[in-house]
Amino acid sequence: MRRRIVAAVAAILLAIVGVVLLTGYVAGADQRAMAGMKTTSVLVVTQSVAAGTKAEDLAELVAPKVLPARAVAPGALTSLDDVAGQEVTADLVAGEQVLAERFAPPKKEKDGAVDIPKGMHEISIMLESQRVVGSSLVAGQTVGVFTTSHESRRTHQVLHEALVTRVEGGFPPPDAEPAGGAEPAGNAEPAGGAEQEAPAVPEGSVVVTLALSAPDAETLVWSQEIGSIWLSREPVGAPRDGTRTVTEEELLG
Repeated sequence: MRRRIVAAVAAILLAIVGVVLLTGYVAGADQRAMAGMKTTSVLVVTQSVAAGTKAEDLAELVAPKVLPARAVAPGALTSLDDVAGQEVTADLVAGEQVLAERFAPPKKEKDGAVDIPKGMHEISIMLESQRVVGSSLVAGQTVGVFTTSHESRRTHQVLHEALVTRVEGGFPPPDAEPAGGAEPAGNAEPAGGAEQEAPAVPEGSVVVTLALSAPDAETLVWSQEIGSIWLSREPVGAPRDGTRTVTEEELLG
């Protein structure tokens, strides 16, 4: 009888020891697994965000969240500083990670909301993209106008700080060509009475509209008629000293 009691107590003790050892092993395994798992803090959307929202307006709509590194999507942002000056290109849903691919620079200004100084003329010229700072100009900037006369073979900056009021072209417009490549015949109106769109600017060209005084407008027209023009991005207050009339004799010595 006593032997049976001793055996039973021993079995119970062994079971308890086994449970303790197993629990310790499992806990240690979890700790080892967590120790080997890297985590990353990324931004997650907390409220729905509409397309077109600027990055600087997202501070209250996103929040950092710590995730396992393997759960972090490619391009996930850790800070909005990485997309400063850009805007959301598609609606964002609460709970999703904030991805860099969902942002892009604002679309280029075409119809400039620019106040035209009183008494100024607006005048447009069409130039190749490389003559317009790679077609990167937008309304509101100011430019310098450089002219090369084909007759006298002289180059000089003829205008300073000319205000850009409108920029068109520089990239192929969407759906510029009718389906099937066919063009409307004669003066037929588009189906449904829709208003006829203005002809697209030829690919690789840019139409820039400037606000100029009458004398400066005359200078621009003359430059376009008898020579060729290049525009530079010239911010207000840029130094004007050092310009000269460049000739072939001067360059070749």
